[in-house]
Amino acid sequence: MSHVRSFGAVVGHEPRVLILGSMPGIASLEQHQYYAHPRNAYWPIMGDLFGVDPGLPYERRLRALTECGIALWDVLESCFRPGSLDSNIDDDTVRPNDFATLFAEHPSIRYVFFNGGKAATVFRRRVMPELDEDARDRVFRTLPSTSPAHASRSYAQKLDEWAIVKEALQRKS
Repeated sequence: MSHVRSFGAVVGHEPRVLILGSMPGIASLEQHQYYAHPRNAYWPIMGDLFGVDPGLPYERRLRALTECGIALWDVLESCFRPGSLDSNIDDDTVRPNDFATLFAEHPSIRYVFFNGGKAATVFRRRVMPELDEDARDRVFRTLPSTSPAHASRSYAQKLDEWAIVKEALQRKS
């Protein structure tokens, strides 16, 4: 079993949306980049929704997202997980990231979108009960995983469901 640690949060000035994965996969950990697996649909979806070219260097893609008002992080700070699959995460070893501090430092975050069911489940079980009322006063929504391991939906279906992120950024409140 492998002990894995996530990356730091990617947060720009006054983000309105936070996108949360569960824990970076092996390809991402090796490249020190969120959603680095070549078949992960995350960057192509961001490209289609926000014009962020998936071929841009990683730092430029991150900057483009933060300029759109999107922050990026993972629910888990660390866990034991052999391989990359969320289903292999040892639930007894999960350690969540510090969302109380993140939300206190960035009250502009109004929408939290989970990239897949595991991120949502762990957040609701391990993080939500520890948050105060102000931190919980956000819109939380689970989106289909962009991972290539979750092929039950086509790219077009995922893109259609992920369009809510763009809609959230266009709302006034």
